[in-house]
Amino acid sequence: MSVTISINNAVKKYGENTVVRDLDLQVNKGELFTLLGPSGCGKTTLLRMIAGFSTIEGGTFAFDDKIINDIPAHKRNIGMVFQNYAIFPHLTVRQNVEYGLKIRKIKKEELRKRADDILDVVKITDYQDRLPENLSGGQQQRVALARAIVIHPNVLLMDEPLSNLDAKLRVEMRGAIREIQKRVDITTVYVTHDQEEALAISDRIAVMKEGVIQQIGAPESIYTRPYNIFVSTFLGQSNIFKGSIKSEAGGYAVKVADGCSIYMDNVRGQLGSIDALVVARPEEFIHCEEGGIDFKVRNKVFLGKYTHYELEFAGMEDKDVPIQYTQDIGQASKIYNVGDTIMLKPNSAKINLFSLDGENSLIQGVEYNA
Repeated sequence: MSVTISINNAVKKYGENTVVRDLDLQVNKGELFTLLGPSGCGKTTLLRMIAGFSTIEGGTFAFDDKIINDIPAHKRNIGMVFQNYAIFPHLTVRQNVEYGLKIRKIKKEELRKRADDILDVVKITDYQDRLPENLSGGQQQRVALARAIVIHPNVLLMDEPLSNLDAKLRVEMRGAIREIQKRVDITTVYVTHDQEEALAISDRIAVMKEGVIQQIGAPESIYTRPYNIFVSTFLGQSNIFKGSIKSEAGGYAVKVADGCSIYMDNVRGQLGSIDALVVARPEEFIHCEEGGIDFKVRNKVFLGKYTHYELEFAGMEDKDVPIQYTQDIGQASKIYNVGDTIMLKPNSAKINLFSLDGENSLIQGVEYNA
């Protein structure tokens, strides 16, 4: 049975080092919720606090209305999937899956039925008599997932479960995990530092930095409308221009670079005239004949459906950091080569604006909890 996970004012310290800081979070019933951030940001620590593997220095953790702070890990009814699988090498697939049921003294008939059901759900019935050494990495991960789910936990916790797989298998397995999680309808907290993985698999994402959540929201929400510059740059690529905003009738004129200004009507009201950071992702440029920026192609990579360019322009503040531009081949009238000039301007409907310190979005309706 799925539960809601409620975390209020959570604190975790190691000596004088605070790794989780007064953190508030709610994970909804049946949700696949991802903790995303760089190494050392506190995401795995928070997962371990939920699991009961790490002590809690402050705040409360609850499953539905039940506070779990003082409940031992083995009594919290959680399933756990680790990055190293942690399946028993001397037991067959079926024996691994049945292990947790035997510990719980489930009757033989019920035990076999539940094992049969989950073997079928995760598609490893054909491998049930094999030892782990005779399985691929993806198959071993399915065993670990089956073993975690078969005990009917209230919560499923997954710590970097795909990090040991190759790139192609990671893509395959993240789809499988998403499908299985929705089929069994279990509240799941998933930890990763892989942005693409988080975008592909999650119902919602919490982006973390130094023990603090920077933004919570659906993948498309935090990608298209990040709350601050950290979220924007961590989740995908971002080109940053130092520009200015000036009030105009019904909206704002946003100067991106010399000779390039765009009109925006979705800027937070009553800003007057201020300097700001203008942020455009590689796909958020449009071709123009005038009023744009003349870029020179520094490098190009053909990727089939897309061509990715590194660009430079005369007014760049940092010549060592090229502007990234992605061209959709299906929409392109011309493929550019190194040394060519191309005029582009940011798409005013897509780009984001931030305060100069990068801490706050200046776009209407962008919230911390999106």
